[in-house]
Amino acid sequence: MSHVEKIELFEKKKKHQLGMGGAKKLEARKAAGKLNVRERIEYFFDPGSFQELGLFTHSEWPGTFEQTPTDGKITGTGLVRGRPVLTVANDMTVMGASSANTNMKKIDYAKNISCEKGLPLVFLGESAGSRMPDSMGALGMGHGGQNPAQYRRLREAPWVSVLLGPCYGSSSWYTAMSDISVMQKGAILAVSSPKVTQIATGENTPPEELGGWRVHAEITGLVDAVGDTEEKCMDITKQFLSYLPSNALQLPPKVDVPEGSGKDMHHILELLPEQSSKTYNMKKIIRVIVDGGEFLELKPFYARPCITALARLDGNSIGVIANNPYYGAGALTADCCDKITSFLVLCDSYNIPILMLVDTPGFMIGKDGEHKKVTGKIINWMNALSLVTVPILTVIIGKTYGQAYLNMGAGKYSSVFVAWPTAQISFMGLEPGINVVFNIKKGDDPERYEELLGQMGKDTEPWDGAGIFGLTDIIHPAETREFLIGMLNLHYNRLTGGIGRHLLHNWPTSY
Repeated sequence: MSHVEKIELFEKKKKHQLGMGGAKKLEARKAAGKLNVRERIEYFFDPGSFQELGLFTHSEWPGTFEQTPTDGKITGTGLVRGRPVLTVANDMTVMGASSANTNMKKIDYAKNISCEKGLPLVFLGESAGSRMPDSMGALGMGHGGQNPAQYRRLREAPWVSVLLGPCYGSSSWYTAMSDISVMQKGAILAVSSPKVTQIATGENTPPEELGGWRVHAEITGLVDAVGDTEEKCMDITKQFLSYLPSNALQLPPKVDVPEGSGKDMHHILELLPEQSSKTYNMKKIIRVIVDGGEFLELKPFYARPCITALARLDGNSIGVIANNPYYGAGALTADCCDKITSFLVLCDSYNIPILMLVDTPGFMIGKDGEHKKVTGKIINWMNALSLVTVPILTVIIGKTYGQAYLNMGAGKYSSVFVAWPTAQISFMGLEPGINVVFNIKKGDDPERYEELLGQMGKDTEPWDGAGIFGLTDIIHPAETREFLIGMLNLHYNRLTGGIGRHLLHNWPTSY
């Protein structure tokens, strides 16, 4: 065969591989309003930057080579807003993007580059699960377990999963292993499909109830963000990546500070009700403090009495952990513990300083919490907090009582621990405290009760805490933004170039 003939064969095979599952399947996807995998890649990466690796792969099973271009999973690298990013993108038009020996080698290849060379990895997920009958019997199963690092995460570089359709098998596993997951409304995340689940258990559960976006955004917390369309989900993913470094040994990118940032700081105290029993939305205070009033919230529909978000101060990425009295008075639940702990791990793993804004009556106690192992989750949170090595700046805005005082960064758990003059600090809230200490309720002796309420209320003000240096200082609310910028600069570790020790790098990604 001449050189010309070989190049002609190359072009012919390349055209076939680029054709995915064929024109009929591609037309069906288009009619259903779904992008095909190559359209997704084209949208996600900067124009002309994607370089595929493994284009000529196919199934290892004889007789299936022609019908399995790329073996249903496309791997490669490109630029996202000018920065290199790896991808594993599933092609549902080829065997339902089912997992098989060839494509699992490709996944391992992409993962190894991510971990060894320090590049973010994005999974564009949509898959039917394990390929049948390839995985049946001792021969099929004998291929498994040959890579003991397959499900190991040490957070060398960020991983993001984007769920864009039915996600069973590997798509679900890598979602649970990722640092961040983004889910399209209408996508499904589950161990197995409803059909397999029904065969195995007898349950006839609709897909949305089994693993729809509401299940994972509101109940399990496995999903960090939700989008209406495929494009929106990929845009959110680009946003997330913009706050993160390319790997654990770099700092997040610094950006220009938007004009007008902090312009409303002199009005910030107006957002906090004078009566601590009144609700308000902490997100409004966050917007006034951070650059451009912009932040990207993680798990906004899950454990709503607390907020976890990525934002910027003076152009630098920060992670915001805040109580939100708008929901449940800001009382911390078992789910809040999981949400905040996982966010501490994310920030510490990728050198993102943490800002805590505190206004909580404490932990939500009772039967429901105990049945959710809240005791263990509180201590998991404390363990993670004690292992954080990036700067933590904590501001008590309103009330903080009991164990929550410690969990929300009290004392030496923070690099800087300050309060507004509006802070209330005590072992428990005033009303239950009066009942416990003096054995009196409001209805017993209203006049005496009000007298004790005033006395104990004065004791909860922050001045005594600052007096013994239990608080680093008390700050004027209007000066909060500039104070925090100064403290970020002070606590930047010049000995390590701002890189943390990553003591949480092997913390479970989901639990």
